[in-house]
Amino acid sequence: MIGQAWSIPVLLFLLLVQTGCANVALTGRRQVALLPESQVLGMSFQAYDKMLKESEQETGTRDAAMVQRVGQRIQQAVERYFGEQGQREVLKNFRWEYRLVKNPAKNAACYPGGKVVVNTGLLPVSRTEAGLAAVLGHEIAHAVANHGNERMSQEMLARMGGSLLSQAIGGMNPRQVELVRAAYGLGTQYAALLPYSRLHESEADRLGTIFMAMAGYDPREAVGLWERMARGEKGGGGMEFLSTHPLPATRIRDLQNSMPEAMAYYQRYHPGGRGGEWRQ
Repeated sequence: MIGQAWSIPVLLFLLLVQTGCANVALTGRRQVALLPESQVLGMSFQAYDKMLKESEQETGTRDAAMVQRVGQRIQQAVERYFGEQGQREVLKNFRWEYRLVKNPAKNAACYPGGKVVVNTGLLPVSRTEAGLAAVLGHEIAHAVANHGNERMSQEMLARMGGSLLSQAIGGMNPRQVELVRAAYGLGTQYAALLPYSRLHESEADRLGTIFMAMAGYDPREAVGLWERMARGEKGGGGMEFLSTHPLPATRIRDLQNSMPEAMAYYQRYHPGGRGGEWRQ
């Protein structure tokens, strides 16, 4: 009885995840994206506006100008890529913006729809324009790969599976119900949600190096950036299957393995470039 009750929602969840309904740009991976784009963008822009109201922005400085410059170069590279692929409609509802906010956290984000936010605390570790380009390439890759929609869709499916499970185990005694629900929660978290979260990060790393390369930044700078980020983290070990992100060593290794692909883009779009040149 327990095995049957467990298998029905989990199989449904996995079936829907594997079936997918969209392809990720550049990688071709199938992904679940159940929410309408209008709904995702509406939530994203509301969250972005709320963040701006609650944050102190830095404007009129060299750092603020650098964030604008690097962001626009990555944006132009992304638009060029989709234009060459005949897929401009992918970005038709993007409303690009680039903001630098006063926050000591070493972080940046690109909200779905192209709203980019960089914390001032990131700049000491990014160090150069190329280092910042590695971060923004990564964050913008999350947005153009539709990872936000995919993540929310997976969580919806997990809740759906949980609801079906509750119906299936309704006749069990309370102790059995508790055990089955706990097993389902652990199963969806560690067998589905966390692995996909790490996949999103790895996918954004790969796409980010391609976008920064197309923008005229040497993608090899991404390896140095993540090495610096790893040195700044407290503890670099741990068990990867428990984490939302790949371990630093995994991330750096994967970046190094994918570097020939990124360098091919760099050499194609910027032959002889030195990581700081920009040609329209």
